Amino acid sequence: MFELDAGDDLKLIVETARRLAKTELAPRFREAEAAGGVTPELTSAWDAIGLTGLEVPEQLGGAGLGCLARVHVNEELAAADAGAALALDPCGPAFTALLEIGGIEAAESLLRALDGGATRAVFVMAEDADLKVDANQISLELPWVPADNLGALVVLRGDDALLVTEGIEVESVRGAGLRAAGASRLRTSRAPVAGQWSSAAGASRARARARLYYASLLLGILRASCDFAIAYSQQREAFGKPIGHHQALAFLLTDMRMAIDASRLLVHEAAWRVDRALPCASEAAAAWAECIEVSRSVGPNGVQVLGGHGFMADYPVEKHMREARAIGLLCGGFDSAIEEAGQLLIDSSEPLALGCEGAL
Repeated sequence: MFELDAGDDLKLIVETARRLAKTELAPRFREAEAAGGVTPELTSAWDAIGLTGLEVPEQLGGAGLGCLARVHVNEELAAADAGAALALDPCGPAFTALLEIGGIEAAESLLRALDGGATRAVFVMAEDADLKVDANQISLELPWVPADNLGALVVLRGDDALLVTEGIEVESVRGAGLRAAGASRLRTSRAPVAGQWSSAAGASRARARARLYYASLLLGILRASCDFAIAYSQQREAFGKPIGHHQALAFLLTDMRMAIDASRLLVHEAAWRVDRALPCASEAAAAWAECIEVSRSVGPNGVQVLGGHGFMADYPVEKHMREARAIGLLCGGFDSAIEEAGQLLIDSSEPLALGCEGAL
């Protein structure tokens, strides 16, 4: 049965992430956007509290915690600045993809490629890119990735995970969302494949963990948008009372909060299943699709509550809407997730007993 209680250890980790987000990320999110990255001091503070190796196994020097811990921490960070959350995590889903498909040895090869912490790894699903693999060489083109200082690339193609550490070309572009993470056009031309591993079960779990990683960032963005809209509705007055006291807007804000809370339960249950080695692909795909669908209403509605002010950089809801749209494009986006969730559900369902032999 799905356990809702996070436990004391995880609660402490989440509180640490929340404190860092509130004191370091939130007050400087416009500076991070303008700079296209986070400060070295913030990176050092992040490393010092040990959240860098949250999912790294203990034998590789990490905390050895699982997917549920990651989604909790990601939400707290993204509620302050999702771009900065990506910039602080050098490996992201690239590490867990190699861990699931190739095991400890494959994951360690990625850590060696990023030794020193000056660069990041990016995870790419084959359906997101123009991809060609020939004779242990990979040619790839992707118009946008939320990163600009890449030292490694992990490509998930079918059941295979391919690691690339050389020949990665990036061209800076102007990103609409996740600006603190950087924005680049990614290209490789017959770059050598440094490592290749294959596992059908591992690839399914790798895809699930990547979707949950980004879904939890999306949850943080949507939560922040909803919280700000609610606070604004209690301060802005119209017709002699706060606008949040008018029934239509009160219902809208309630619907926003309910949708976010429902999405969070899906994400947490799927992450819980990942950590217990239970089937999780369909649940993760459904959670990812639901988060994207909810973002399509919560993001614009957060702006709409503020009216014309919502589009101004004086308020954060315009950033929330931009970033929700940007994150929703990753990991195949909505269409890929809903197609996979539906197909997995059909494949696993029992035949329907109609109770009438010979029925058409």
